[in-house]
Amino acid sequence: MITTHISKPPFPAPFHSHSNAAAPLPLFRRHRHLHLSKHFSVAVAASPSELLASVESVASAASVLASIVLVHESGHFVAATSRGIHVSQFSVGFGPALARFRLGPVEYALRAIPLGGYVGFPDDDPESGFAPDDPDLLRNRPVPDRLLVVSAGVIANLIFAFLIVYAQALTVGVPVQALLTGVLVPDVIPGSAAARAGLLPGDIILAVPGAAPDPSVPALVDLIKASPNKKVLVTVSRTGPGIRDKQSLDLTVVPDTSADGTGRIGVQLSPNFRVTRVHPRNLSEATVLAVREFTALGGTVLDGLKQTFLNFSQTAEKVSGPVAIIAVGAEVARSSADGLFQFAAVINLNLAAINLLPLPALDGGTLALILLEAARGGQKIPREIEQRIMSSGILLVLMVGMFLIVRDTLNLDFIKQNL
Repeated sequence: MITTHISKPPFPAPFHSHSNAAAPLPLFRRHRHLHLSKHFSVAVAASPSELLASVESVASAASVLASIVLVHESGHFVAATSRGIHVSQFSVGFGPALARFRLGPVEYALRAIPLGGYVGFPDDDPESGFAPDDPDLLRNRPVPDRLLVVSAGVIANLIFAFLIVYAQALTVGVPVQALLTGVLVPDVIPGSAAARAGLLPGDIILAVPGAAPDPSVPALVDLIKASPNKKVLVTVSRTGPGIRDKQSLDLTVVPDTSADGTGRIGVQLSPNFRVTRVHPRNLSEATVLAVREFTALGGTVLDGLKQTFLNFSQTAEKVSGPVAIIAVGAEVARSSADGLFQFAAVINLNLAAINLLPLPALDGGTLALILLEAARGGQKIPREIEQRIMSSGILLVLMVGMFLIVRDTLNLDFIKQNL
């Protein structure tokens, strides 16, 4: 992102023209293509080994997120320096500097909060030593140069996403999902309504007679939330040790009432599917598989964003900030390290897509202003008006970002258990 001052915001602010380029963290929407599941509640007493595994998985997810932001900012940086445009700062993270050094005219810094980054331009820095009409200041460059610098972060994320998918195809293979009947119950909380009703981990909910004859995760979630202290009959299929053939059982679950008045039964639900991996026999086949997977992931991300905006009142709670993104990534890392490939690719695509939205303070908002300038025959928009537009956008993004951080933090399982 580029802003009109040389500040270091406490939360990643979006992209505006002329002084800082900072990557806002994507407003992540959980996608079914990633095989992420929906939790009602969790109550787990972690052993030291489990705690270490959790710390490692969180570190893995945070590293993935930091690398994606680094790639985004590197796109802006490389595009600017390759065109001879003055750059003053390159920072990974926000807040206090943990380490910094200067190489030529650019100060490089690693900061304490690894949830964003920015590239600084000296356009509005009175102490930079550059004349206001210096042709190598970003704001004085022709429209094509500025379009390149602003869009380079998105381009870098798209390239990085494809390379991740390509590496996945060459190493662990591309996952192919075959959807099966019913909804899987991977985990049941001891003492919960589901446990009292006799549900076991590994059960497959085949039907909820009279309500959801062909259930899906969203349908079951909505039904259970709407049924506190009401009997809900479920038909499950069960296999396991000592069970030679699949059993079909009818169980009655009475959801407990949560603090917000909705029902919950204390299970983890996920789509019931079988995943196989396709391994390419040569580079040509790997390229075809990578293109196909990249296209599918891109379509999933765009469809998720479309659904978010078209049905915002229903989907707003599924929008996540950096805390929830790392939590989801940690969950993926714990279940399968291979899943980090898709997680990283989807976050890259989310960051690219959201930054292209024509909103103030995002890359897309800056691109829109530059294109408007081009449509006006090169007549620049008055700086005061431009700064007001972008300042309001930055304020809005900061407010939304802080809201998401607080909400997602309060929704973390270990926080809920101690409140």
